[in-house]
Amino acid sequence: MAGNEKTRTSIPVPETADGGRISHAIFRVARLHRMLAGQLFRQAGLHPGQELVMMHLWDFGPRRQSDLCHVLDADSATMTRTVQRLERAGFVRRTPDPNDGRATIVEPTVASQALRREVERLWRELEEATVDGMDERELAEAARVLGRVECNLARRTGKAGPGTDVPGPAPG
Repeated sequence: MAGNEKTRTSIPVPETADGGRISHAIFRVARLHRMLAGQLFRQAGLHPGQELVMMHLWDFGPRRQSDLCHVLDADSATMTRTVQRLERAGFVRRTPDPNDGRATIVEPTVASQALRREVERLWRELEEATVDGMDERELAEAARVLGRVECNLARRTGKAGPGTDVPGPAPG
């Protein structure tokens, strides 16, 4: 190995990343996790990120599209495309907000309930692949450390962590 080049896998870590090896590891893990999630959720006919929109709608009910942008940290154009695709697939319905003509309410359809079972199954499969071989102690430690990392990053970016900044029910 040349210089300070380090490897955990067959992909070398650049020497310039030595000052941020945890950040580099998070980047690599996030990229691989998103790649696997994309492969799995394509089986259900979903594009990456659509499962998260559906999870919020199933669990929290109809939402303003702008609230979905906020909760999922997505820009308006991306959320519009996501919701349009889900609507074309028959998984969501969009209606005007009765209290604000400029806003749109997004709600899951009855047809999306079969998708929910598939998303839950695929989410479990993603989790199993992610934590394969870890014992309960390692799982607890990983959750603790990742929670701490998330809090650190949330504090620096001004973004809330999951469950701390979810808007209330949509009006109507």
